[in-house]
This record gives sequence, C-alpha cells and structure tokens, in this order.
Amino acid sequence: QVQLVESGGGLEQAGGSLRLSCAASVSISNFNVMDWYRQAPGKQRELVATIFSGGSTSTADSVKARFTISRDNAKNTLYLQMNSLKPEDTAVYYCHATVRSPFGRSYDYWGQGTQVTVSS
Repeated sequence: QVQLVESGGGLEQAGGSLRLSCAASVSISNFNVMDWYRQAPGKQRELVATIFSGGSTSTADSVKARFTISRDNAKNTLYLQMNSLKPEDTAVYYCHATVRSPFGRSYDYWGQGTQVTVSS
C-alpha cells in the first residue's frame, strides 16, 4: 500500500523559509509525476509545483522564484523548499503522486497534509 507522509510544516514569519518533506512508503522512481498542492481556508486546492520522472519541474506563477520542488530517489522523499514566505502562502500543503500504467490507467495518491502558517 502506498503511503505519503508530509512533514516540515509549522509557523514561520513572513520572509522566512521552510522545507517540506514527503516520505513515500515505496520507491518514488515508480511515480511518473509528483506534486505539491495547497489549500487555504475557504479556497480550492491549487497546484503549487510539479516534478516529472525525468527531473523537469514546473511551479505556479504565485510561487515562482520562491519555491523549489526536488526529489531524492535514494531517500524516497519529495521536497518543497519555500523561501521568502508570505502570509498568503498560509495553507495546508499536500503531497501527491501519480502512477500511469502501460494500459492507460492512472493511480493517484495523496498525503494527509501539513499545515503551513505564515505570520505578517
């Protein structure tokens, strides 16, 4: 059974940094795509950053140049380095992973989330 466990959230002041981690119970090299999403109170869940199995990445415009997604296959861990934090970054951050089978099916996995709160 695939499990994703996030850690590293907490309370930080504006301008500070946090690094989120997402530890997988299986080899992350199995995942075609891994992402970080976030959901602020009263808002829809939004995609923050994506890393593909080949190593290419993409980040949302709202966090570009401040957040960096990376992965360590040896540790089966996904990271999100968050710098220059802003109060509007306050949200629950979720780790997500997708496996695409050779037969065209996709399997999605989610972590339970970690709270990030940025004070002004």
